[in-house]
Amino acid sequence: MIGGGPAGLSAALLLGRCMRKILLFDNGLYRNNWSDAMHAFLSRDGVNPRHFLKMAHQDLEKYDFELKHKEIVKARYTSGFFEVTDSDDQVYLSRKLLLATGIRDRWPEIPGAEPFNGKSIHHCPYCDGWEHKNTALGAYGKNRDAVGSALGLKTWSSDVTLFTDGTRRLRTVDIQLLERNKVKIVTAPIARVEGAGTQLQRVILAGGASVACDAIFFSTGQDQKTDLGRQLDCHFTSKGVIRTYKHQQTNIPGLYVAGDAARDMQLVIVAAAEGTKAGVMINKELQMEFRM
Repeated sequence: MIGGGPAGLSAALLLGRCMRKILLFDNGLYRNNWSDAMHAFLSRDGVNPRHFLKMAHQDLEKYDFELKHKEIVKARYTSGFFEVTDSDDQVYLSRKLLLATGIRDRWPEIPGAEPFNGKSIHHCPYCDGWEHKNTALGAYGKNRDAVGSALGLKTWSSDVTLFTDGTRRLRTVDIQLLERNKVKIVTAPIARVEGAGTQLQRVILAGGASVACDAIFFSTGQDQKTDLGRQLDCHFTSKGVIRTYKHQQTNIPGLYVAGDAARDMQLVIVAAAEGTKAGVMINKELQMEFRM
């Protein structure tokens, strides 16, 4: 398994309980590294992601599980086996492979934003919107995807502003839709953001104007965190995620993908569920292969 977030760890837990030997590679780089809390996970709402990982590792201690803090840089499928190579050129072979490598958000390049990343600048309102409910919210994006994001934020606040940061790509129908739903539109370039500690307070525009804003949710795209899927000749969707099927299978026999690198909703609890689904199917495949 490659990737030590909730998808990979959930698959490891399930397969450990199926008496399978598990080797998991984790480079320690997680999508929510900026965040102090994960949400929308029943019984774990508000838990620090690092504490969540610590608890998961403790759950796995009694199983045949090995964790290697290594970066996998090469992967190929040949003669029914997967061959992966780490950054030290060590090679490993397996019958089955799970990619749970996640994606990388394209964080907006806004001067002054770094102290607020993961605290009051976020990518997911389902994960962090409630913490900023009924405050001044900003949607950030330079393309039409930001229109849907801005409208969606009305769920959490009546005070929503769309910042396009100097671009004017909105169509007339988009502008009319936003105006009908009382979403303010600011097309001026952003000079910087300001606040106190990790709490965003205002957006400063080119020219000096200031817009009150307590949190920003950005819609600027994302990329696969690794190119292992392409090395293995996986099929991809038009959105750039690896195409998976009902139980996280891919077009490559024995290769599964779970979590944000796959095509479903990008939530921690969904990633964990996908990892469990993949674990079940990996075990079923192994059962069939070793059956007389």
